[in-house]
Amino acid sequence: MRLLLDALAYMADAAHWSGSMGIARLLVQHAAYSLAAVAIAALIGMPIGWWIGHTGHGRALVISLTGAVRALPTLGLVTMFGLALGIGPGAPMIALVILALPSALAGAYSGVESVDPTAVDGARGAGMSPLQILARVEMPLGAPIMLGGLRAASLQVIATGTLAAYTGAGGLGRLMFLGLKTQDYPIMLASALLVIALALVSEGLFALLQRASVPAGSRQRRKEA
Repeated sequence: MRLLLDALAYMADAAHWSGSMGIARLLVQHAAYSLAAVAIAALIGMPIGWWIGHTGHGRALVISLTGAVRALPTLGLVTMFGLALGIGPGAPMIALVILALPSALAGAYSGVESVDPTAVDGARGAGMSPLQILARVEMPLGAPIMLGGLRAASLQVIATGTLAAYTGAGGLGRLMFLGLKTQDYPIMLASALLVIALALVSEGLFALLQRASVPAGSRQRRKEA
């Protein structure tokens, strides 16, 4: 309990929110790195996932590859890329993108595959092209599951983003590594609590987006059921 109170006192002290090691600066850095990593993973993974979900081609191969990627140790990736790229945000950013990619990819193809086949058949019967079916039917109806993939990716990246400090890239991990080096455990706990708070904010925002992305017709059917 004493450790928790000391950590809360550290966060409540206004002097700890400013400067190069201030909580505000590190929190913004952590959020920016996490958002950038998830955005890049979405730009890479979601188009591939849409294509897999729409055509059914390559699903087994991608599942095998993403399963292998999930097993990769993030710290090992940061170390490997850090040795190749040097100090800075490059190494952890690549590692975080790799971490987020499987969830973004899985959410994209699962969302497309979850669409009711009768809706797809109806769109095809109305004369829509495959691209129109994907863009106007499968992507909107599968959006909640697609966002669920990004939601999972965001939580993973925020939780692991502390490793960005391992190569001097900043973020809340700087407080964690500082506390470990100086044996200042309240600072370490404060860093962990801030990461948890950031993850909860991300969870809440994605929950709202998922709820808003459910088509009106689906929401009405759920209420009637």
